[in-house]
Amino acid sequence: MRFRPGLFLLVLSVNCHSLLYAQPSKLYQYEPSVKHPYGVVNPKAPEQIRDFAALVGNSQCQSTARNPDGTWQQPEAILWRYKYIMNGLAIQDETLKPDGSHSGSIRQYLPDEKKWFVHYYSSSSPTTALPAWSGNKTKDGNIILYREQKAPNGMEGFYRITFFDISDAKFEWKGEWVDKEEKIVYPTWKISCKKKV
Repeated sequence: MRFRPGLFLLVLSVNCHSLLYAQPSKLYQYEPSVKHPYGVVNPKAPEQIRDFAALVGNSQCQSTARNPDGTWQQPEAILWRYKYIMNGLAIQDETLKPDGSHSGSIRQYLPDEKKWFVHYYSSSSPTTALPAWSGNKTKDGNIILYREQKAPNGMEGFYRITFFDISDAKFEWKGEWVDKEEKIVYPTWKISCKKKV
């Protein structure tokens, strides 16, 4: 039988590929899988990884944004999915919208900073540097995140994101511009979600 290098390389490649993907249950046992489609918490993760536990899975949501003239747009139905990534050490969320656009975030808790850092991305506005919010879960169970942002008139302040009324069945989300003292509050976006899975 004549040696055929092409066939040998193909068989070797398939076998190596099979070996690589036969091992993940031990190496990456906290990643999304057939048994756990949204992944699971890695025991080595900071305890704060559970701050978003009630949101993990699919939620059917109504998203409403404010127009530049101050009026509110009609609510838009979106699917908001949360899952554990990086072998259970971080959380990723993504929104699937009726117009075909998508957005999401990578959420990591940094123990040295004692804060969540959330990096946002969107298919409708690709960028070379992802904007980031930071913050924590409060004693009353809300999760509040901030990013420095000036108001249209140039006033210094923050864009504040709040997750609230969180349960295993639902959660609420709001985005607001606030001044540095958080005395001026201007809501710009609200999302109401019910867990689907």
